[in-house]
Amino acid sequence: MIVRDSSDVFSFTMMTPRESSLLRTHLLLQLLLPLTLSLLHPPHPPAVHVPTLIPHAPMPLIRSRFSAQTQLDFTTHCNSSCFHRGEQEAQKEQLSDKLAFETLYADGSRTLTTVDVEGDEEFEEDHFAHPSPKRGPRVMPRHKRVRRQIYGADGRFNIQGDNFLLDYPFSTAVRISTGCTGVLVSQQHVLTAAHCVHDGKDYVKGARKLREVSMDFDYALLELRWPHRRPFMRLSVAPSSDDLAGNRIHFSGFDSDRSGELVYRFCPVEEESSDLIYQHCDARPGASGSGVYGRMWDNSLERWERKVIGIFSGHQWLEIDGENRDYNVAVRITPLKFAQICYWVHGNRLDCVQD
Repeated sequence: MIVRDSSDVFSFTMMTPRESSLLRTHLLLQLLLPLTLSLLHPPHPPAVHVPTLIPHAPMPLIRSRFSAQTQLDFTTHCNSSCFHRGEQEAQKEQLSDKLAFETLYADGSRTLTTVDVEGDEEFEEDHFAHPSPKRGPRVMPRHKRVRRQIYGADGRFNIQGDNFLLDYPFSTAVRISTGCTGVLVSQQHVLTAAHCVHDGKDYVKGARKLREVSMDFDYALLELRWPHRRPFMRLSVAPSSDDLAGNRIHFSGFDSDRSGELVYRFCPVEEESSDLIYQHCDARPGASGSGVYGRMWDNSLERWERKVIGIFSGHQWLEIDGENRDYNVAVRITPLKFAQICYWVHGNRLDCVQD
């Protein structure tokens, strides 16, 4: 899903500077220890094969009426067959249907683009491998099923003061006018959650130029009218959480219960499926669309680099063996999704290789 000419879709937020020494100290203590331990044994993940997408000519669709309402509190339910869906549907002939995308233009016109996937057996093995669970899941009995997005003590931090807000990586977070969050992934593109701009039937009022909602594929790209000058965060295929510094993910968003504040959080990955990252990072409505990033080891630079590996989507109940497992969920950037988003950004499939 792509939205172009989106100058009215999001805004950057500036906040009043406040005392930040306590926040700085706490963040350093929480972040530096796992990074120090990881540096002792930097990972060497296997090379990732990214497929090539071959787009067909766009087909015109009827104009959007922009009649949908924003759905900030996105919650889904999934049973065991849903959790293993990526493995069950590992059929290459189904990929074209999954990766067909819709583009919405500023005047309300729309097009549908179908694609072919050019890959090989190596790609199939890379894409359809099912990540192993990292830890035992949090289990909630059926009779206590209460939706939660804060787990225990609230582990979120308000990012305050220009010295933080204008610094990378916090400066890559933007607030979408529909009430969600997005992340800058190029000088002219914002990655966000698809449900923030589309309800599955029509586009949300205020959304202008876009690309369509299950949680597995809950992502959209907004194209800005003019390039910005802020640093952006590069995309990457999501590795196993074992290859992330401290086994942790991070994201910053504009949670609805902290109006006007940019909120940062981090936590370990709890479960991984082929399309989703399950975790207990505290979050509230408004954080949807945040760029989920991890620190990945760059062999050529010999250092850890932050890269977007997912998009925060919402909350999901996993019903497995008669028990409800409670998670906040991010869409995992797989080789296929990386190829698709990269094509949207560059408009040239030859530029879309994992680096």
